[in-house]
Amino acid sequence: MRKAIALLLVAFVCLAGVVAGGSGEGGSGDTYKIGFIGPLTGDNANYGIRCSNAARLAIDEINAAGGIDGKQLELIAEDSEGTVDKALASYEKLAYMDEVCAIIGPVFTSPALAVAQRCQEDGIVMVSPSATHKDVTAQPATNPDGLNYVFRTVPSDALQSEVAGHYFYEVLGYRNLASLYAMNDYSQGLALGMKETFEALGGKVVAEETCMVGDKDFRTQLTQIKAANPEAVYIPNYTVEDAQILEQAAQLGLNVRFLSSDGFSDPEIYNLAPDFTDGVIYVGPAQAEASSLLADFQAAYAAAYNGDAPDSFATNSYDAT
Repeated sequence: MRKAIALLLVAFVCLAGVVAGGSGEGGSGDTYKIGFIGPLTGDNANYGIRCSNAARLAIDEINAAGGIDGKQLELIAEDSEGTVDKALASYEKLAYMDEVCAIIGPVFTSPALAVAQRCQEDGIVMVSPSATHKDVTAQPATNPDGLNYVFRTVPSDALQSEVAGHYFYEVLGYRNLASLYAMNDYSQGLALGMKETFEALGGKVVAEETCMVGDKDFRTQLTQIKAANPEAVYIPNYTVEDAQILEQAAQLGLNVRFLSSDGFSDPEIYNLAPDFTDGVIYVGPAQAEASSLLADFQAAYAAAYNGDAPDSFATNSYDAT
């Protein structure tokens, strides 16, 4: 059943175009080159594919309207596979071989932290639609101009984890929680940030279990959590891990509410765990007020990509482009 409940966090549905140039022009003849870095293959390719699709849609629309200053835009998408090493290799190609003027992404936090440092050094604009760690946009300006080149169109984890902690304690009324999170910058940052806020309000995280991205078996961690008898379990992870956690929790009889983060907003979760998403409450960005622009984008995306529905990060990627 598709009844996951989204807590409205903040809106980034601006759907407006911004063009910026770094230290290079990023232009070749009649073209401005824009790079994209995200996972296009592997377990979490659904995030990168939707974000790159949205970026391509924005570029197609800009080109159809005449481009920028008489030049067409060209998107060059590179597959990071969700890893730091591949993201840095993608950056090297985009920056030094393709000579892009800007980069959309990286899609995940750890790759974004690494690439952001390079963009600051080289003076190449980077706008991530999905890297939420607070430090992504706090990189020092190490380029000769002393300017900031790193931005994002998604809320910071610092805000998301604070909202989550308050909502779980004050609105849902929980006083003891457990958490199961992956040891990466995104999941760990959210889990620890939520814990800080939740416990400052008087709550208690009675069990903290961890895993690695790519793990398939979570029964040991879930058994430990079940023994701690929490009122709910916070799982701020990517869709593949969350789907398996929900299914294995049901198999173990861990019948408590599950709570998650904006990573849960990807529609793929309903394909991966269709029988186990009912009642999950997750924190994520949402539209602040009614606008036809969002509906227009969603319709255009579905028409361009065989009826697929864009997630919130795809919307952010369209804005970023």
